[in-house]
Amino acid sequence: MALSQEELGDLRERLSCGFEQLDAAFAGCMEDAVNRLSSHGVTRLLEGASRICKLGRGYEPVHIYLEEMPTIAQRIGEHTLEQVADSVWEMAGTPNGKEVGSFLQTMGEAARRLGSAELFSKYIDMVFDMMERTTRSTHGFHQTIASAGLPEMLRQMPFLMHQLPLSGIRNWIDYGIKHYYKHPDRQRDYFSLQTADSKAILQRERHGTLFADVERRMSMYLKGLWNEQDVMFVPFSLGYDEIRKPIPYYDHLGLRVPDVYDEYEHESIGIRVKATDRYRALIAHMAAHRLWSTPIFADNFSPFQRVAAEIFEDSRVELLAMRQYPGLRHLFQALHPKPGEYDCDPKKESCIRHRLAMFSYAVLDPDHPYENPDILEFVGKFHDMMADGNLGTTQETAMLASSFIARTRRQEDQSARVYFADTEVDYRDDNRHMWMYHEPSDDEEMFEDTKKTPDEEKKDQSMPPRHYPEWDDHAKSYRPDWVSLYENLHPGGSASKVNGLLEKNALLAKRLKQILDMLKPQQYVRVRYQEEGTELDLDVAIRSLIDYKAGAQPDPRINMSHRTDGRNISVSLLMDLSQSVDEIPDGCSQSILEISQEAVSLLGWAVDRLGDELAIAGFSSNTRHEVRYHHIKGYSEAWDDEVKGRLGAIQAGFSTRMGAAIRHAGSMLKTRNSEKKLLLILTDGEPSDIDVDDGRHLIHDAHKAVQELDQDGIFTYCINLDRKADEYVRDIFGKNYTVIDKIERLPEKLPKLFMALTK
Repeated sequence: MALSQEELGDLRERLSCGFEQLDAAFAGCMEDAVNRLSSHGVTRLLEGASRICKLGRGYEPVHIYLEEMPTIAQRIGEHTLEQVADSVWEMAGTPNGKEVGSFLQTMGEAARRLGSAELFSKYIDMVFDMMERTTRSTHGFHQTIASAGLPEMLRQMPFLMHQLPLSGIRNWIDYGIKHYYKHPDRQRDYFSLQTADSKAILQRERHGTLFADVERRMSMYLKGLWNEQDVMFVPFSLGYDEIRKPIPYYDHLGLRVPDVYDEYEHESIGIRVKATDRYRALIAHMAAHRLWSTPIFADNFSPFQRVAAEIFEDSRVELLAMRQYPGLRHLFQALHPKPGEYDCDPKKESCIRHRLAMFSYAVLDPDHPYENPDILEFVGKFHDMMADGNLGTTQETAMLASSFIARTRRQEDQSARVYFADTEVDYRDDNRHMWMYHEPSDDEEMFEDTKKTPDEEKKDQSMPPRHYPEWDDHAKSYRPDWVSLYENLHPGGSASKVNGLLEKNALLAKRLKQILDMLKPQQYVRVRYQEEGTELDLDVAIRSLIDYKAGAQPDPRINMSHRTDGRNISVSLLMDLSQSVDEIPDGCSQSILEISQEAVSLLGWAVDRLGDELAIAGFSSNTRHEVRYHHIKGYSEAWDDEVKGRLGAIQAGFSTRMGAAIRHAGSMLKTRNSEKKLLLILTDGEPSDIDVDDGRHLIHDAHKAVQELDQDGIFTYCINLDRKADEYVRDIFGKNYTVIDKIERLPEKLPKLFMALTK
């Protein structure tokens, strides 16, 4: 669509950039942008270009941004317009600022080769991680030296993306940093692919078939055979999640597929399957689900029944796909593992996955070798359900799967040792499309899907991280979305531990009770216009009587009641759960964590008697990419055995990135309707993390977080257990802190301090 001179003039006025060279290319860039982006997207494009123009890096970065970003935003989302502009702004504030042009020039190829917003974000993170790790500080001077390898790496990036998946590029970068961090000249040679080891690592990481190289063929396959016209492919990397391997899936945004596949070798039968055929099997399987699967409610199925229903449904849609395209049977059979009937010993481990894998293979291969009568019976029932051209339904399949579990389930299936060998069918998706859920309550929404093992919750994609900025005191600006915070409901335990701590401090609790009785609200406020109440409201009663005598409808709300008033406080207690709180201080018989549990138990008991709103949470961190925030007690939760169990189960680990935790606690405290909002922070040391070399950086960030809460009307106070805290705590909290030298007195001082602050 061609733009008129008037429209171009209006767009040019919205671009705050005075470079004359820009006028020649502006019309072409804007016509492309208007054709590819929404009106809001065009506005965001111009805003991003205006920001880049203000960096003082010349005309070239602005031109590259205007030229490349419309295509990128159309492919993977208009949010990338701000994301790239923020990244360029951030890079410009570092010693590597002169490389923003080279960085922008890699964006187009990154979007084309990676194909998804997730991988595109990981690419940007990877570049910044490399930049930070190779930017060196000079000894004895407050000065940093730009990365020697970054310019060379950015120049090689288009070539690297054609050779390696993103995880392979990351491994290649890690090797170069590890071996040449202190050798700038050799670092340049490595990242420009001039050294032998650089080429060798490149060859080592080069494997398989990149999805970017076969995407066009797979798109034609999906359209031609499955009549799927408008489905997008969204690649993901298998190399980033080491604990929990990602599994393909589909949703309204498209089909999630691995960014690289190796050739597959079926060791038991000696068959090799090319990577392109693996992609065809995966796409055929998901296309079959899209055609023939319908969601069913998951709430009435047990975990075992759900697993069985998913595998039975996988077998059903594959059978329907093979009816339509018989050649798929050979492909599915070659990729499906063939578990041996007696490979799993039910006396030693859970064999439920093994039995289901045998069932799945038996449906796929009529010449299967299995003799288990239950397997044979249910394979027969499955084929009867699908006989005479019947399609079956997802609900029918789930019912048959539930019967299979009821028939074959054994006590040993509850064992924590589960047999996994030859049970994973890696061309199948994770079946999230099969399930619907009844609408959860507010509490369930807040902590949805959080009661998992630590490894599961760490990588659980159903709980996306909250991103918070971090203050860079050297640049005097924020690093946007710098910290990823993961929140979860802390796993529970036995309440007996906390009850024992309260009994241990019974005498102290008795003294506190006397203080609490004086702090309890004594002021009463009338609540009028009540149909039921403690006494008659004479004014309203007389008015109602007059209305009645006059023939009008009288007001039935002739009573009133009373409520106490005078305290309207919400309190959030944030506990430092870093590794250092596991230490036992000199002269103490307990660790800092145990003493903190004792003190917080008394505080929880005291606040419960007062009736104030109290939330308790713990935090720790493992670099900026993983700040853990554990909910122990919510504002609306009672001080009951469930909360006590969580408090008694807390454990220490990792580091203390305090700023993000303060911001997150404040964001929830800000939503309360109380007149007074108090954030208490219980810690044993200064903010720190393993990815931060400058000891003052996190102190400045925590101070900035406290200032932000102060502007929102939230009072922040620190209880510090570090005898050396005076060296840094005032820099964060000003005068709002207490240092407790004798840590063993914390159980006595913490409740009293709370009462003094809320009196």
